Amino acid sequence: MFTGIITAVGQIKSIQAKGDGLYLVVEVPTGYLDDAVMGDSIAIQGACMTATELTSNTFALDISRESLNKTVGLDRVGPVNLEKALRLNDRLGGHLVSGHVDGVGKVTHFATVAQDPYGSWLLRIEAPKALAPFLAYKGSIVVNGVSLTVNKTEDSKHVCIVDINIIPHTLENTTLGKLNQGDAVNLEVDLIARYVARMMEAQVK
Repeated sequence: MFTGIITAVGQIKSIQAKGDGLYLVVEVPTGYLDDAVMGDSIAIQGACMTATELTSNTFALDISRESLNKTVGLDRVGPVNLEKALRLNDRLGGHLVSGHVDGVGKVTHFATVAQDPYGSWLLRIEAPKALAPFLAYKGSIVVNGVSLTVNKTEDSKHVCIVDINIIPHTLENTTLGKLNQGDAVNLEVDLIARYVARMMEAQVK
């Protein structure tokens, strides 16, 4: 389990083909892996992965074809959001996150909010229509591993449009500040919303 609070920004340094998937080496800030052991779960861009090798400032992982097909941003060199798995005594600063990507969305708007003295940015994402039942005003959503608050939803025939306000601190300490219109992003819906929807579906049947 994770919280969606990014604890470091790392760099995918190398990628090699391995079976039908990939073998990645990720570089991290000094000291980030001091409490890590081989086999630990680390979320990369919101996708939970297993550290198969560790050095003082890198870890390696294998990614299956299934994971590559369901996510974006894990098949190229560049910066990535990182979060180590939650301990039972950790603060839950974001919300309960499984690290299982539910769908890939598309950024349709990303710009500063006019006349906002705090310098926040508006991020608008087209989410897959199948995720619409789990997205609600002031609910939670994970974008590339970052726990964020939904400020508006709008359903259309094919997609669910989600508006999110992002403060400068989040932009500076995650990879979200590098997003551009048209970029694809990993999305995970709220875990509790998913179970509530499933229970309601079972009651109807």
